[in-house]
Parts: sequence; C-alpha cells; structure tokens
Amino acid sequence: MNIKATTIAALFAAGIAAQPAFAQEGSEVASNGTSFRGIRVEANAGGDRFQSEGNHNDKFGYGGTVGFDGTLGDRFVIGAEGSYWRPGNGNENCTGLADGNSICHKGFEEWGAAVRAGYLATPQLLVFAKGGYVNGEQRRRIDGPTGDTLVYDHYKADGYQVGGGVEYTLTQGRLPVYVNAQYVYSDYHGHSARQRVMGGVGIRFK
Repeated sequence: MNIKATTIAALFAAGIAAQPAFAQEGSEVASNGTSFRGIRVEANAGGDRFQSEGNHNDKFGYGGTVGFDGTLGDRFVIGAEGSYWRPGNGNENCTGLADGNSICHKGFEEWGAAVRAGYLATPQLLVFAKGGYVNGEQRRRIDGPTGDTLVYDHYKADGYQVGGGVEYTLTQGRLPVYVNAQYVYSDYHGHSARQRVMGGVGIRFK
C-alpha cells in the first residue's frame, strides 16, 4: 500500500474511534476552559539520532504534523495525527566489519500515523503519549577495504513509533497558538531505529 494512503487510512480509523470526543459544545473554548479540540497544524524541528549496527549518528531534523483532537470529559484528550520528518539530506552511520569491509546505513525521510491520548494538567497544559506506524526511506551500502562498493540497497522500511511529551496553549480565541516538546522513538524492520527530541509550534482550527 502507498505510504500516504496508509497514513490517511490510519488517521481515518483513529478519527472514527475518537468521534465521541467531538460530541461537545461548539464554542471556541470548552466549558472547562481548554482549547485542545479541533484540527491542528504544526511545524517541528529538533535532534535526529539514527541507529544501526550498534552505532548512531546525530543530526538536526525538521518536519510537520497534521492532526485533530477531541475532549473526553474535563481532563482527557484523544486524537490522531499524520507526520513527516527529514534529517536534512539524510543521517548516516558506518561500522567496520571483521572481514575488513564496512557497512553504512542512511536514514532519510519518515512518514508516520499515530493515535495520541493525553491528560490536561491544567486547561492550557496537556501531557500526552502516542503510538502508531512509521515508514522510513533508507539506504544500505557495504564497501570493501579499498573503498569499492560491494552492496547497494535503497528501500522503504516499515515500523512502529512510540513517544510522549507536553503541549501548552499560548493563546485562546478563534485560532489558538500552541507549542510542544516531545520525544519519539521509531523502530524499523532490518534492525535500525530513530530517536527524535523535538519542539513544535502550531495553530488549531475550530
């Protein structure tokens, strides 16, 4: 299945599950004073750590998230999101092998779909956790002792993501502005993984 189609399907399924959360009053701010409801769009940036063969490399990355949330009662928020992430022109780490060869893995862009659930510590502060699916573009290269390339493989790797963080509403009103900080771990098939520590700034649409 196409990556984007998979992401949309996962979001749609999560949205159906979250529909009861949207059966709330239609005002800009709920009766408990929170604005953690509706569609949100955010920009993300932070540190990217790509791991394989027991090694890792750190790099700056950036991306974006589109999601929607609803409230359950006065304290709980649930929703779904789709995300995109890219560590510049890729993040690579290389490992020397016992036979004198070297193996290099490089991680490129990542698409993800996740369900997010959180608890309102205050009407403006959300503590959340999330989990879902990821698909990352990767490259594997094995070089010989003289630098000649013996194996070259460019592919898409499926996996899962888990993470959590905090989100704070800066402004209320028609288009609330918020900021967040979060940690996300992605595990791909093929024994590679990615860790992200990132911040975000976004807008909600009522």
